[in-house]
Amino acid sequence: MLENLEEHIKVLRETVRVYEEEITKVANECCRRLKNGGKIYLIGNGGSAADAQHMAAELVGCFNKKNRKALPAIALTTDTSVITSVSNDFTYDYVFSRQIEAFVTEKDIVIAISTSGNSKNIVNALIQAKKKNSYIVGLSGNNGGEMNTYCDKNIIVNSTKTPIIQEVHLFIEHRICNIIDNQF
Repeated sequence: MLENLEEHIKVLRETVRVYEEEITKVANECCRRLKNGGKIYLIGNGGSAADAQHMAAELVGCFNKKNRKALPAIALTTDTSVITSVSNDFTYDYVFSRQIEAFVTEKDIVIAISTSGNSKNIVNALIQAKKKNSYIVGLSGNNGGEMNTYCDKNIIVNSTKTPIIQEVHLFIEHRICNIIDNQF
């Protein structure tokens, strides 16, 4: 068990060392866009969908700062009627891209969370977000996958182990929320 913990800590340290400046830039860009009327849209599958919902909740509710105003953050993973309608009428590959087509503008931020970086529905969503000229942030693992092609910033956790990638993603999400909290 201790070896496993040491591996998690090693990957977390490496990710922070490599990406701390990029994480801060992402958070600052989120703040800039939020202050200019933008919204944050979050997408992911499975555990990454839960991360998307968690981050949206921290921004709409509060992270560390109870007196901060509510910030517009929406996880596109929660509307079961939209998800099942799009999945039925098109395929699950378009479950996020259709929502991005409907809601996202050039003022907005799209944060895509994917351990592989290759999920077809995530990639399709990023293609649509690119068409909308929104700011695209990826949180991925492995080598970043196909998300690398479409993200303005893709923060890649250097691991192939899903639990480690997801734990580091949560740390990054909390870091971004903390920086945002301090600017509102």
